[in-house]
Amino acid sequence: MRIRKSDIMEQLSNKECIPCKGGVLPLSNSEMDELLTKIHSDWKVIDRHHLFRVWSFDNFESALQFTNEAGEICEQQNHHANFELSWGRVSAQIWTHKIDALVEADFILAAKFDTLG
Repeated sequence: MRIRKSDIMEQLSNKECIPCKGGVLPLSNSEMDELLTKIHSDWKVIDRHHLFRVWSFDNFESALQFTNEAGEICEQQNHHANFELSWGRVSAQIWTHKIDALVEADFILAAKFDTLG
């Protein structure tokens, strides 16, 4: 039986973000590369430091609604992204501020955003 990428993405999005208290090692390059295959292909790892993605919408209201829904996920997970909202466009940056690097929880949050659209 073949496993579809959507099934892998769903598995990651079903995990919970575990808050980082510091002292955690950042992901290695190979770990980042592996986790990147489990989220939407529009996500990019920037400078091995943070995840970045842009979504396009038909109007400001839809972009704002998406931002609010993603923000609610952040609150539920106690893991917060940086958002930029403009007419028809939302971008998000995710990283673990406590260690200024990427950990698995960042990819989990990205996968949860992927469930929104």
